[in-house]
Amino acid sequence: MDQCLGAPMGEQPDLWQQNDLLGLMAPPPAGGGDVDHQPDPLPDARPTPAPVVAAPDPAPIAAPKLELPALAPRHQSPAKAAPEVLLIIDTETTGLDPSHGQCIEVGAVLFHVASRSLLAQVSFLLPASRNPAQHVNGIAAEVTQLPQPWQAGLSCFEAMLDQADAVLAHNVAFDRQWFGIGPLPPIAKPWICSMADIQWPADRHLRPTPSVRDLALAYGVPVWAAHRALTDCIYLVQVLERCVDLEELLAAAQEPRQLFRAKLSYAERHRAKEAGFRWNDPVAGAWSRRLSDREALALPFPVQPVEAA
Repeated sequence: MDQCLGAPMGEQPDLWQQNDLLGLMAPPPAGGGDVDHQPDPLPDARPTPAPVVAAPDPAPIAAPKLELPALAPRHQSPAKAAPEVLLIIDTETTGLDPSHGQCIEVGAVLFHVASRSLLAQVSFLLPASRNPAQHVNGIAAEVTQLPQPWQAGLSCFEAMLDQADAVLAHNVAFDRQWFGIGPLPPIAKPWICSMADIQWPADRHLRPTPSVRDLALAYGVPVWAAHRALTDCIYLVQVLERCVDLEELLAAAQEPRQLFRAKLSYAERHRAKEAGFRWNDPVAGAWSRRLSDREALALPFPVQPVEAA
């Protein structure tokens, strides 16, 4: 016990010296000098990448994508929707005017638009005593008089017509005039002209009023025959099968149309011709064409409705 008390007495100066040396050190910061609190610099050394998580960055990128669907209605200006089922028809006749000729062949195809599918087809001859247009369509009058079930073909045509929402022909002004005459029934359903009403895509490099042949070739459809009713219908079917934007084209084709005349000088008449206007037909002494109001506004030259001329 004595040894334990005596020994530390000689070491006391050393302990005081240690205290004095500690006193020379910088005072601890306010709030205590605990070693446990000395990692204060850590908050100041926060890694700079931490706030750059940049949560707002995806927002500006995603916003345009969300707005894209809203752009679709701007292109769907037509009030009518595309027909679900089309009856594609073509006729062969003995002349250009029903008052001096007759229809001798009818071809028709029932076509489902959404699936791009051919549902049914029919073709039949109508008896004729003569055919001045044999050099065009290759149908001899004698052939039309051979025994054949044309009445059954006509009944099939009428059944297909009942199933259709609209009728499509490549030259409606010509084909429509033969219906309601003789055995052919009148057609009260909407007509769509694939030559004049449908604005085919510019990348097909077609004239404003293309022929069936030019239209088929523009879509990669081989042309192997011409001037038979069902053949021309099949060409149109194969064109429609290849149209990615068919519904949009058909909807636009159903917009109300009226005759417009081009307001161009004689020196600029080529501009009207290039836009599909026809001289002297049907408006005498003028370049005219049937257009919707939207199509008329899109022209690069002024036009005037024929009724207001």
